[in-house]
Amino acid sequence: MTDTTNTALTNTLRKGYVPSRFGQLHYVESGDGEPVLMLHQTPRSWTEYRAVLPLVGARYRAIAMDTLGYGASAKPEGPHSVERFADAVGDLVEALGLDRFHLVGHHTGGVIAVEVAARFQDRVASLMLSAAAFVDDDKRSGVGGHGRVDHVDPKADGSHLQELWDRRRRFYRPGEEEALTRYVIDALTVLDRVEEGHESLRRYVMEPRLPHITARTLAVCASGDHFSLPSLPKFAAALGCETRVLSDGHVAAPEQVPVEFAQTILAWVGRD
Repeated sequence: MTDTTNTALTNTLRKGYVPSRFGQLHYVESGDGEPVLMLHQTPRSWTEYRAVLPLVGARYRAIAMDTLGYGASAKPEGPHSVERFADAVGDLVEALGLDRFHLVGHHTGGVIAVEVAARFQDRVASLMLSAAAFVDDDKRSGVGGHGRVDHVDPKADGSHLQELWDRRRRFYRPGEEEALTRYVIDALTVLDRVEEGHESLRRYVMEPRLPHITARTLAVCASGDHFSLPSLPKFAAALGCETRVLSDGHVAAPEQVPVEFAQTILAWVGRD
């Protein structure tokens, strides 16, 4: 995608804030019509959907919010949890007057989307879970290892900046440094709490929430995202949903294959 195209796409975006019980929540949108709400992975922000928003916005009202505690949204004290993240999504939905909406969540955003869909039920017209973790007993107990994903200790010489870059470098291919830079910027804004999104996911009790989801659901994953691919058959078994593997991409699929990602959303949202 050229710089000229990037500029044109960015110019179609509208930014805003809504009040919530936690403070202001930041969102960015493009287009009009039926709302499609997108939730990002942690420790990212709406910029994960920067290239996707205008593509979906050509047909729908595409909205990407900053998850509570991330990006430009309020950063309340106290422990993060999937339930509290979903509380904030609910506040944004009500503030924007979204009586019925389509829901997309990527990685941590996908787990939040599960909780939101379980709460809002028939108000969620469709649900797309992208590389969402299936949080079961194995996930909660740490089978396969948890480890620290994004944590770095600040150092006087700034070498932690290189360390942060290196931690995610393997998920981005040569030529994708712009996207990797956006990740580093997002992580730095929450550096003291950068692991909490991952930790809250591992505490979430997902199984009893799944039967409450009434929206037609699609579970997708990038072909290179070996962390999340094993969750697809689990969601298929639990929800009876369809699954799809994208042709390319890794953990940063919305940035790495934005056209295919947007087309997948459009096809699923527009399906009768």
